[in-house]
Amino acid sequence: MDINEFDFKLPERLIAQHPSDKRDESRLMVLHKNTGLIEHRHFYDIIDYLKPGDVLVRNNSKVIPARLYGIKEPTGAQVELLILKIKEDDICECLCGNAKAIKLNTIINCGDILKAECIEVREEGIRLFKMHYEGIFLEILEKLGQMPLPPYIHEKLKDQSRYQNVYASILGSAACPTAGLHFTEELNDKLLAKGIEIEEVTLHVGLGTFKPVKVEKIENHHMHHEYYMMKEDVAARLNKAKEEGRRIISVGTTSTRTLETIYAKYGCFKACDGQTDIFIYPPYEFKAIDCQITNFHLPKSTLIMMISAFASKEMIMHAYQEAIDNEYRFFSFGDSMFIDNE
Repeated sequence: MDINEFDFKLPERLIAQHPSDKRDESRLMVLHKNTGLIEHRHFYDIIDYLKPGDVLVRNNSKVIPARLYGIKEPTGAQVELLILKIKEDDICECLCGNAKAIKLNTIINCGDILKAECIEVREEGIRLFKMHYEGIFLEILEKLGQMPLPPYIHEKLKDQSRYQNVYASILGSAACPTAGLHFTEELNDKLLAKGIEIEEVTLHVGLGTFKPVKVEKIENHHMHHEYYMMKEDVAARLNKAKEEGRRIISVGTTSTRTLETIYAKYGCFKACDGQTDIFIYPPYEFKAIDCQITNFHLPKSTLIMMISAFASKEMIMHAYQEAIDNEYRFFSFGDSMFIDNE
């Protein structure tokens, strides 16, 4: 398929620069994929579209303050590092600004308490760094690092917690799984009270999720690997829901990728962890999920390709145009969409 089939014109004013005043007061487009019917609601109305017995699966990965600024020794050039993965032995995989200037053995001084030594040069601006410090690395990141807001957000985030989901618990993501930003503790309580089951998986968001597609034919695009994990009790409850014909609803494309990766590999849900580079685009046949909650995505992104596979490209492009016509807010801090199977 041609990349331009997933392009659309988005007025810049519709790129959300800050979150809504209250998480669940963002707007909600409900797309019934079997009929094409579109409804315009608010996110707190999501409870009206979920049924007792439904299983909501969300990604509990927590964003690390992964953006570091430093000085290249001995030239004094300013360098920006975005930590994509924290590996063993104090090694980090980073996406580098001005990557051509960062060669093997380059030292980046990120402050008196942290130095990064380049130990491997990779393609697409990626480098491996050995981190030199004293103490606990995550505590140092809390002091020096900044939240890795996407480049299309130009306003400063006043409350850093608004780029975390209220249920985020396992540190490891270089970007927030933003479909979950609309949930509040109060809404979660209402969902549980209605008989909706809430389960958690983990996928640490890295370059694979937000890397731009630069090839003309999307089949030639290569996804980077991202770590995922599912616990045994979660797998058991999801398999039970499948057997009983109850709906499994993913919160966000990262949850979708995790569930589809596991189901495609084992033919069921299974306690496991590993690396996934699954790339979902039309005409992919979904095996794990029945519905999706998602945000409004960038043109030509792997994310809009995924939801185009779930509904149809024509239906999604029509829905996106209606979102533009109705002044929905797009991207990370924007509004949401529920793609129903009715």
